[in-house]
Amino acid sequence: MNPLAQLPSVDRLLSHASVTPLIQLHGRKLITRVVRETLAAVREATQTGSPLPDETLLIQKVGAGATALSMPKLRPVFNLTGTVLHTNLGRSPLPEEAIEALITAARSPCALEYDIETGGRGDRDDIVSELFCELTGAEAATVVNNNAAAVFLLLNTLAQRKEVIVSRGELIEIGGAFRVPDIMQRAGAKLVEVGTTNRTHRKDFAEAITARTAMLMTVHASNYAIQGFTAVVPESELAALAHEHGLPFVVDLGSGTLTDLERWGLPHEPTPQEAIAAGADLVSFSGDKLLGGPQAGLLVGRKDLIAKLKKNPLKRALRVGKLTLAALEAVLRLYRDPDRLAERLTALQQLIRPKAEIRAAAARLLPALQQALARLPVDVAITALNSQIGSGSLPVDRLPSAGFAIRPQGKKSGVLNRIEAALRGLPRPIIGRIEDGALLLDLRCLSPHEEAAFSANLTKLSC
Repeated sequence: MNPLAQLPSVDRLLSHASVTPLIQLHGRKLITRVVRETLAAVREATQTGSPLPDETLLIQKVGAGATALSMPKLRPVFNLTGTVLHTNLGRSPLPEEAIEALITAARSPCALEYDIETGGRGDRDDIVSELFCELTGAEAATVVNNNAAAVFLLLNTLAQRKEVIVSRGELIEIGGAFRVPDIMQRAGAKLVEVGTTNRTHRKDFAEAITARTAMLMTVHASNYAIQGFTAVVPESELAALAHEHGLPFVVDLGSGTLTDLERWGLPHEPTPQEAIAAGADLVSFSGDKLLGGPQAGLLVGRKDLIAKLKKNPLKRALRVGKLTLAALEAVLRLYRDPDRLAERLTALQQLIRPKAEIRAAAARLLPALQQALARLPVDVAITALNSQIGSGSLPVDRLPSAGFAIRPQGKKSGVLNRIEAALRGLPRPIIGRIEDGALLLDLRCLSPHEEAAFSANLTKLSC
């Protein structure tokens, strides 16, 4: 007798009492799909000699398959990589005020483009433009979906079929092989490189200006650093030169912050306020990096130039929705109270977290990790680490931190890959990094209120 004939039919499994709760939970359509896929996999496996599972095991496989299909793709993880603003993990965590604003905006109709005072149509940029002007000193502001879009919009609006002068040392490539020269080309602008990789002078810009020049532009080298024999033109000098020729001066900050990070012992990062004070006519920067907000591309500057950007049909294609604006407004309001910013802005909390506090957390969590890995040939120890800010922000600067180093006993290096994969396979994945022969788990981004959940999560580790 063909052993496959003993397999239950799709209808028989669907009518089984143990499958009824699965249908109630996931829906008949999905469970029917999983049943068919499970039976097909079993038929294929038996051809290679695998034993035929009984009905109970089949139903267990159906339940596991349905659970896997129902698992959200956008899942929370524990970021123990040591990179605070990790692009692949969503960059900046939002503060509670922004999360509450998101929930409110998601649950209810909002005055997104409705002027409550006049009863007429409003402008969605008005939700945050006054706050940006207050905080940066700019005349106007607008918002698009990320900083690359902001740069693309300003180039397409102000420099299409014209020339943009940029220092050769600022032609950066950001994540995903996305390059500034490529953005310019797609926007319809012609790049004019001046100076050298390490030194550019005022005369280099001055000699490159022609009747076809649309603007002078600087791009903040936020994801690398050139050191040694270097020279850059101060923004105030470039602004003066541009204005002498009736041209706008544009600054792309990439990562942007609205506060002086040196106040908390962090390295200095240029701010939009400084660029505006130096004479910049437009400044672009990100919302989800050092600003500590949602993903957005932010443009502040002269009122007439912002008005031109908003008239470009691309602005509608690049605009943001109510959820982004709700979170962004809430974050900007926190900057009105700089004395309490470090207590309320989550990204800043993580960046300035003292090493001693992180090491104390490691001491509390060490027993849970040791117990989870007790059967494996590894040593687990608390170790000093160096975190990085991430997302192209202050690339050469490191933040003293602490966490765990998991090292194999003897030459069993493959065990680290097994553990790393098992940590990623937990209900809430734990993401670390393998470096110098050890699996490192940096605890900088693990907040105190997450420690209990982290320990409970470890109890489900299997590797």
